[in-house]
Amino acid sequence: MIRVEKLIKLNKKGSSLKAFANVVLDDKLLLKGVKVVQGKDGLFVAMPQQKGKDDKWYESVTFLTKEGKETLQEAVLKAYKK
Repeated sequence: MIRVEKLIKLNKKGSSLKAFANVVLDDKLLLKGVKVVQGKDGLFVAMPQQKGKDDKWYESVTFLTKEGKETLQEAVLKAYKK
């Protein structure tokens, strides 16, 4: 079960970053810093990232299945659109 515990919408004009969310997975894991981003093909969900020593950004959370990632994305976008 995926539950969006907190969603903060941003109102920065011209920014592709639209919101931050905290998501609870199976009442066992709190995932902080999930982002809602406006891309050229519409809204999508981005996982939290960390900057590496090479100055590139890397996801700090990775889903092991496509279905898991899609389920999280659907839950976050549904909460964002409310």
